[in-house]
Amino acid sequence: MSWSSPNIPKVVGGTTANCSEVGALFYRQALETVVPVSSTQVAEMVKLLENTFRMINIGLVNEIALMCDRMGINVWEVIEAAKTKPFGFMPFYPGPGLGGHCIPIDPFYLSWKTKQAGIEARFIDLAGYINGQMPHFVADKVQNALNDHSKPVKGSHIHILGVAYKKDIDDVRESPALDIIHLLEKRGGRISYSDPHVPCLKLDGINLRNDPSAIGKADCVVIVTDHSAVDYRALVDQAPLIVDTRNALKGVQSQKIVRL
Repeated sequence: MSWSSPNIPKVVGGTTANCSEVGALFYRQALETVVPVSSTQVAEMVKLLENTFRMINIGLVNEIALMCDRMGINVWEVIEAAKTKPFGFMPFYPGPGLGGHCIPIDPFYLSWKTKQAGIEARFIDLAGYINGQMPHFVADKVQNALNDHSKPVKGSHIHILGVAYKKDIDDVRESPALDIIHLLEKRGGRISYSDPHVPCLKLDGINLRNDPSAIGKADCVVIVTDHSAVDYRALVDQAPLIVDTRNALKGVQSQKIVRL
């Protein structure tokens, strides 16, 4: 099913019962499902719960990915097998880190708010730490992959494929690609990038232009965002070494591919 604004349920809470009713009436003119709740506080907590649920489960699967990496197990195969269970399991997928304006931020607002009430949000803080370590894990993966090809990070040309925080959008807010670029530059890497949705990167000390032609010249290509418009089969032919953080090359067998 394809989700868009009209068919995504909208939770509405007002400062009074009448406010909630008027808000629900307004949204029902355009949306298929409106869910009234008793207050603005409940409505806000609904949003915080949703984003925190996702952040914590992503943190869990990222930790599983770290475990699998140490034990030589393919985490993607593990998740594919686990999700065949028709109940009691919801698949989440590891990645290079969290981005966007909601999931990396809302849970920490909730954690801060609960501390004011004398409650320690331990799950949130731990998941945030794990997710925050993923760009470092990716940088280590790139370093180890280059080492296996008798190349140091310092002086190597590393191409970042995809810099938006998720696939098929142009939003780079809090994108893990920015952290990965900084980390690899600190280790001496020469960085280029390409992204069909982001023509240039001029923020956080980064000043780069979209350069798809650099793929074939790079010592290593790092798939950070798995945009649908990218020809991944052609990428395998062009690049001498690929670190795939999104399982974009699922089913492709090649010794030049290093998976998360």
